Amino acid sequence: MIDAFINLQPEFIGVIMLAVMLFAIFVGFPISFTLIFLGMSFGFWGFGQLVFYLMTFQFSSVMLEQTLAAVPLFIFMGILMEQAGLMERLFNAVLLTLSRVRGALYVAVLLVSTVFAAATGIVGASVTILGIMAAKTMNRSGYDPKLAAGTITAGGTLGILIPPSIMLVVMGPILEVPVTDLFAAAIIPGFLLAFLYTLYALLRCRLNPDLGPPLPEAMRPKSMRYVWKEFFLGLVPPAALVGFALGSILLGFATPTEAAGMGAFGAFLLAAAYKKLTWLGFKDALIKTLEISALILILVAASNFFGAVFSRLGTPTMLTNYLLSVDMSPYMVLFMIMALIFLLGWPLEWVPIVLIIIPILLPAVEQLGFNLVWFGILVAVNLQTAWLSPPVALSAYFLKGVVPEWDLKDIYTGMMQFMVIQLIGLLLIIAFPQIALWLPGVLYGN
Repeated sequence: MIDAFINLQPEFIGVIMLAVMLFAIFVGFPISFTLIFLGMSFGFWGFGQLVFYLMTFQFSSVMLEQTLAAVPLFIFMGILMEQAGLMERLFNAVLLTLSRVRGALYVAVLLVSTVFAAATGIVGASVTILGIMAAKTMNRSGYDPKLAAGTITAGGTLGILIPPSIMLVVMGPILEVPVTDLFAAAIIPGFLLAFLYTLYALLRCRLNPDLGPPLPEAMRPKSMRYVWKEFFLGLVPPAALVGFALGSILLGFATPTEAAGMGAFGAFLLAAAYKKLTWLGFKDALIKTLEISALILILVAASNFFGAVFSRLGTPTMLTNYLLSVDMSPYMVLFMIMALIFLLGWPLEWVPIVLIIIPILLPAVEQLGFNLVWFGILVAVNLQTAWLSPPVALSAYFLKGVVPEWDLKDIYTGMMQFMVIQLIGLLLIIAFPQIALWLPGVLYGN
């Protein structure tokens, strides 16, 4: 019995390794060290001392991947933009401009979250800041807590998708497609979702005006000149910075890493120009960037090694052959893959899903003949949806932490409404791939 277990076929060793990995992550073991330990242990079991050479090669290849250098630079850019206070300025300006409109606060939250999704790309930070800015005003104005919580959490998740998204930078090398293609493909789906959120909120307010009444007279602006000044100062600098950084990438003037460097420098200048740059703030931004970057990049290296061991054992080929042998249409297999990613998005963040699960599924996706850029956008939209899915739904806890007076049940109810809208958006992109593929085709002809 023991000899049979030791001499198990390599493909089945990979299945056991995958099961142990999922169990360890759900129990709460640190993901990076778990992946390295399991890769070494099961690799040695499956193909001996070759696993040590494989680990060295995979770690060095990740360290030499130039595209990943954009990760800390984009993170630093986002943190400095938050410190500059531009998000609050733009929010107040939009709110005052639309003060007589029903649901003005919903529109303000979604507009600001769309603009700053491109600047921060960090869901937790976006949801937290939006909650701090908007919740008190919403409560004073008599807004519905459920719909308010839904707009804040849904708007915050746009940072996953709208470029320059950290997740898309990491996903590019995994899918072996240019990050520029993923950026171009994400723009229209990102703005489509923002439009659907806004349309839903305004439609609800039209059907039931009590959900989002106009602002009280005391909160309306006394001078439109002041409003337009705040709007200009809040919108133009971040939009110009993101526009130049993203535009230089999409038009081929700069690589993602070069554009990220210029974006970080531009954010530094903006923070200084708005007199928000202090030595302690700058130091805090550097430390936060180091923490988040180290977390992501060590996990990239660890998952790269784990995936290489998994592939060397032959398990992905076995799983691919099994999926292809099942009597189902390619789109039915795609729906199964999307359902799996959606369910894994409940307990896990995007990092382990993109770095561990996607490489396992990738051979089957390639064999089915799906466009990998399109598939990457489907994964991104799907993971947005998972951020809003109870029972885990990390966005709910970020919001509850800064707005304790809102009941968690109300937050969940509001999030579920927007999760349905995201699923509609996902189905639209599946049904009409050109939503994602049209812009890359125009820019790059592929």
